[in-house]
Amino acid sequence: MLTLGQVLTLDDVERVRNGLARAPFRDGRATAGPTARKVKRNQQAVGADPEVEALARFIRDALLRHPVFAAYARPVAWSRIIFSRYGPGDTYGLHTDDAQMAAEDGGRLRTDMSFTLFLSDPETYEGGALLLDGLDGEREHRPQAGDAVLYATGRLHRVTPVTAGERLAAVGWLQSLIRRDDQRELLFDLERVRAGLPDGEARLLLDKSVGGLLRQWGEI
Repeated sequence: MLTLGQVLTLDDVERVRNGLARAPFRDGRATAGPTARKVKRNQQAVGADPEVEALARFIRDALLRHPVFAAYARPVAWSRIIFSRYGPGDTYGLHTDDAQMAAEDGGRLRTDMSFTLFLSDPETYEGGALLLDGLDGEREHRPQAGDAVLYATGRLHRVTPVTAGERLAAVGWLQSLIRRDDQRELLFDLERVRAGLPDGEARLLLDKSVGGLLRQWGEI
């Protein structure tokens, strides 16, 4: 689980919010699985709307430019990005995401990682925290607008009821080049070591090792 700071600038966030203000929304249960549908209560932007599709591409490109996201997630396939809106009384109870979903290109993907990119300033709404379940209990996330939380799909999680204001977020799923979490973490650590090395033999040997691991573990 990682928190990614400033995936979007303040100007980027305002651009997305302005676009969503013109977008049509519908009952969020339309995109939930049979179990999640029972505990989901929010609104979602209609994905086929041209402006919503353009905003989704904008979010995806911003994530790909973020150096931590690119080094850790290594996406090879994406779901359609969903924009969710929670008003007073809206919530999403404890659930887990589907192991497979429709891919952005019309095929199917294995959901290795999930992300929530927050689009509302935490001071403008009450409640609406993303709670992720782990071995140490639930951990709460209410970051600044423009920040994202990236986590392994399959973890139990929920969104607490919004009691005032409006919570906007972009959520999505991806299939990683690296299926296993431990292997993905090891490669991420090696990339961080590599970034601190000067040009020379040590960096070349590390490049060779990372390339070898990617060939062993990578699934395209």
